[in-house]
Order: sequence, then C-alpha cells, then structure tokens
Amino acid sequence: MLKDFRRKLVDLELFTQSLEDWVLQKSLADPASGKQSFRSPFLMDELCRLDLALEGVLFQQLCRMPCSSYASYDLKEDEFLAVEDFLHAIVNGLWRTFWRKSGPLPFFLSCPRHPGSKFYSVEKAISRGRIDELCGLSLISTTGNDLHVHWDQVMEFALFRSEILSGNDLKLSPSSICEALFYGIHVLISRSLSKYCTIGNDSIFVLVFDSKFGGVVKLGGDLGKLEFNSANPYQSVVEWLKCHAEINVSSVDQIWNKLGNASWGDLGTLQVILATFYSIVQWNGPPRKSIASLASDHSLRLQKRRLEYRLIDNGNAPVPFQQASHEQGEIVEVEQSDNPYSRKQASRLKLKQGEILVLEDQRQGQKSFQIQESLALGNHFIYIAVSVDNPTELLTVYVGAHPSRLEPSWEDMSLWYQVQRQTKVLNTLRQEGVSSKYLPEIIASGRILHSGSCKKQTPGGCCDHPLCGTPILVTSPVGEPLSLVLAHDGPLSSEEATRCCRDCLLALRTAALMNVQHGDICPENIICIVNMQGARSKLSYMPISWGRAVLEDRDSPSINLQFSSSHALQHGKLCPSSDAESLVYLLYFVCGGTMEQVDSIESALQWRERNWAKRSIQQQLGEVSALLKAFADYVDSLCGTPYPVDYEIWLKRLNRAVDGSTDRGKMIEEVAITLRLEDVAESSGTSGGGT
Repeated sequence: MLKDFRRKLVDLELFTQSLEDWVLQKSLADPASGKQSFRSPFLMDELCRLDLALEGVLFQQLCRMPCSSYASYDLKEDEFLAVEDFLHAIVNGLWRTFWRKSGPLPFFLSCPRHPGSKFYSVEKAISRGRIDELCGLSLISTTGNDLHVHWDQVMEFALFRSEILSGNDLKLSPSSICEALFYGIHVLISRSLSKYCTIGNDSIFVLVFDSKFGGVVKLGGDLGKLEFNSANPYQSVVEWLKCHAEINVSSVDQIWNKLGNASWGDLGTLQVILATFYSIVQWNGPPRKSIASLASDHSLRLQKRRLEYRLIDNGNAPVPFQQASHEQGEIVEVEQSDNPYSRKQASRLKLKQGEILVLEDQRQGQKSFQIQESLALGNHFIYIAVSVDNPTELLTVYVGAHPSRLEPSWEDMSLWYQVQRQTKVLNTLRQEGVSSKYLPEIIASGRILHSGSCKKQTPGGCCDHPLCGTPILVTSPVGEPLSLVLAHDGPLSSEEATRCCRDCLLALRTAALMNVQHGDICPENIICIVNMQGARSKLSYMPISWGRAVLEDRDSPSINLQFSSSHALQHGKLCPSSDAESLVYLLYFVCGGTMEQVDSIESALQWRERNWAKRSIQQQLGEVSALLKAFADYVDSLCGTPYPVDYEIWLKRLNRAVDGSTDRGKMIEEVAITLRLEDVAESSGTSGGGT
C-alpha cells in the first residue's frame, strides 16, 4: 500500500497546490509576537556552542559559487559544483573533527533528478547534459555492499533552487518549503519501506539553497498515522503534514559572499553544519567528541591566546602586558588603581627571581620569602623560594588568584585548588597528627602583604591594592616534577620505578589512614627529590598538589583522561582503589609505555578496557620489574570494587626490593594519629588560610 502510494506521489506542482496556502498561512508572522508559526529546528544556544566548538576547524570550499547575475547552462554547472564542494567540506570537516581523523568517509554526495530517479554525480550529470534536470544533492550512506544508490540511503537532502526567499524577507518562500517537504516525505517513506535501513526513520533534514542564501527544513512524524487514499494521495499527505507531522523551518541567512566564498561561522552556514551534524549522528551514532566538550575548551583557547600575545583587557581594547623590572631583593611595588582590570593583571603576574613576598600567617605572623626560580606547570606557575630568615632551605611557593575575582575563570579555579584547598587538606592531616616524609609539609600559609599603607576595612578583607590579600602557600620539600624528569632523561630505570611506586604508596597509605584520597595522581603531581647523603645523592618521590583530594562523598576528584581511574571517569567519584589504579598508569608511563592521545571520556575508558584485557600494562611493567607487574595484576583485580588496597603487604615487598629490608623506609613517621572521622568530613570546606 505504502509503496504504491509513493509511486503515485510524483507531481511536485500538484503537491504544492494542495499545501501552499496552508504553508503561507503558517509562515505569516504573528502580529503580537512577530514570529511565524513554524519553529526553528535549532536553538540559538546550540548554534553558539557549535560556533565555539568549531574554532580552529578548517572548512575549505575550493569551488567558488559563481557571482554572475544572469542564468546560463554553464552557470548552473558551476553552481552545482560549488554546492557539492561546500557540502563535502562540511561533512569531511565534521567527520574528521568529531568522529575519526583518518580512514574513508562512510558517506558521499550524489544527485537525483526527481523522486524515485537514479542518482548521478554532478560530473556525470554534466557529461550527459542533464544538469538542468537535477533537483539537488543527497548525502548518501555507504551501508551495505550494493553498488546502486537507493532513496532509503539518503541521510540528508539539499534542495537547490534559483530563488528561495519570500519577497524581500529573509525567510523561505512557501513554494521552497513545499518542495523541501515534498522530497522530505519521499525520503521518510523510502526509509519506512526499506528492509535494510535500521536507523530511526522519523525525521529528515532538508537543506534549501540558492546561489546566495540558505535555510533548513526539518520534517518528522509517525508515518503509521498516514491514512492512505489511493484516489488522492496528495490530499492524504497534506492531511498528515497538517495534523501529525512536525515541521521546523529555520531563518534564512547568507551562505556565500560576493566572492563566492562560504561565510564559515556565520548563522546561515552554522545552521547547515548543525543539521548535517545531526544527520550524521542519526546514521552513524554519537561522535567520539561532543559539541559541548569541544566548546568547553573555548576558555582554555582564550587563555592560551592571551598568554601567547601577552594581552589583557583594559575594558576597551587589548593592550600590551608590561611587567616592571625589580632590583633583586626588592619588595614588589604595584601602582594602586581603582580599575578592576588591574586586579586581573595582578593575578597573572609571573614573579621574578629575587622578588620578595611578605606573607601574613595567622599562626606565625609575618614571614618573608625570596623567589629563586619559577616552574611552568600547565596553566600556572609554582615557585622555588627561600625564607629570608633561613636562606639555606629551598621551599615551594604556590600563589593563588586575587580574592576580588568573584566570577573565577577555569585558571583561577585551578589556582584555588592549588592554594586554598591544598592548604585545607594538608592542615587537616597535620591537625589529626599525621606526618610523613612522603607528604608535603606546610611551612606557612596566609595572604600576601603589600608595601605601603593598606586601607582594608577588616582584618580578613583587602584594600584596592591589586596584591592585597592574595592567598599563598609555602611547603617543603622542593623537587622536580616527574613530567620534567621524563622529558629530560627519558623513562625511569627498574630501580627508580620501583622506588617511585614504594614512595607514592607510602604517601597514599598515610592519607588513607584519615580516609583521604589524592584524586589527581599524574606525572605533574609527583616530584623527584634529591637527598644528599654525604657525597652521594639518593632520590625519593612524593605526591604533591593535594588540592583535589577527596575527604568526603561530595568532593569530586580531578578528571585526567590519561591517568584517572576508570571509576572516576565513569562516575566522577573515587572507589577505594582509584589512587592505586592511577599509580599503575603512572608507572606504565614512566617505564616507557605509550599513553594514547585520547580526546573523550569514552575513548579513555575504551583505552583502559582494551589494555587491561590484552594485559598490555602488565606486559610493559613486567619488562621492568616482576614486582611491578604483580602489583598491576593486584590493582586490576580491585578496579571498581568496594575493597580497599592492602597497602601493608605491598609496602613490605616494595621495601624489600628498594632497601633490601622491611624495616628501612618506614611507612609513616607518626607523631600521633587520632582517627576522628567526623573532623575529617568537616575539613573539606572552601576556606583557605593557615588555620
């Protein structure tokens, strides 16, 4: 019945006559709201997110749209070639960006002459003199082995007309909408009749173009509600469209500029790209990277751009970032200003060697530290300094964001975790009487004091000075991040990898006594410390950056696609073995294992599942140490379970391998340990400071 119905529905003119008055009425703007009855297929927020996600993605149309205003056969050839190249640039760019960077495309473009006709390439239609007969282009799925193209393989239809505008308004004319619906209903019926089409067949995007403008029509609905009238199929379809179909019509905007180039990033083109994106999702499944995940990188790209050009906003236009030079040992002087952007500038200051920071510690009073060196780690700096009172011991200094940043950026939140939250976590461990040479020790914490008079109104407040009240944390010891060690010296030896595992497990066990988990084990957060023993040096390793530590259920760990545990990636929470699992990935990496450059949580989980199943991680560690391989096997058995890590047995084995004894390298140098879990839960608040 439906097949016979489709065969009779071939006259576009009759279809348009039956539907055009209704479409015209629906297209008229409401006098009250000024909006037409047809809703757009897209929200403006969707288009804005897509715009941000496609930053840096190259869409290149090589065949220009002809600019001539007169009609000719040759002109139409060039127009079809331009539309074909435009659509190819879109599908290729989307597939390479969101799905796969290499390999063949699972679709291609082809042109029909009318519903039910064969499909041609544009070149073949030109060679056969049939370019005038083409109605548009179709995006065709390459499913199956059939060399012939069928209408049930149409993923998206692009209608090309000489004119699509409704008078002088930037909206589709009623006849354009009717023709789009005509081809859309044919695609839906063909999908419904297909034995091979397994996708959800209830909607189709139809792109509508002329040589300047473009819009999108989306047609969807349940064909089961189509009442067949073989005597008048057009009336049946019109009734279905009016009563049961969902029709969305976008606004019309310019696609090609006066030079024939596509206006990539403009509204009209973004609508076409988003429609094509959804069409690919409908046939090929969700992408490996989502629009939201790529759009979320916009702020990071913006930060990088500003760092590259060393620009800040002065409220009107970018101005060069200039940093005053200071004599060695001089306290940093910053000119006071009421301009809030000066505070933003201060929060991005890179401290120079020789500068002195004065810190107000609530427990110890004022303390002064002189900067010796700076290390760039990701989007922030850590500093090596000495106390002015004791210049023989090197210390690590973390400088946070200025407290006036009421709407913190991603960078400022990272600094908050590095300074205020890490201060809280380390203070929690210290207050509970837990200490270990494998954990950082707080030397001082508080807020920066600036030179000159301070006009703050309250002891805990800050004045207009751009450095006033900036949080700071000073810890011991000092070491080189493992990421830099690997960059300079390559993979660790068997002995050092085993020592790294032992030292990190000692730190994790110490924290676990207070039900604290690190939550961010990665090469940047492990330091290599050189301990001088007479004329000889001995290396040790320590987890730092405890700001993402998990103290209670509501705390969230950092998400690292390379090193986070599977449970953290799936649920945003840690299980008891999560830190140990991250440590195994770290060991795999420092022993020369290849970390695949994954770009989404889904691909990161697939990498873990694949490598655990193939035992690739154990095999890599087995080439270095049988003990590390056994440890990886043990952690594999715990991943995602509620069972805790048996630190004792593994530390005994690792101590024996590292020091030749289970006595040396003691697990914890405890002053006192009082397990007051209710106090630990209360300590995961957001306040910084040294209390």
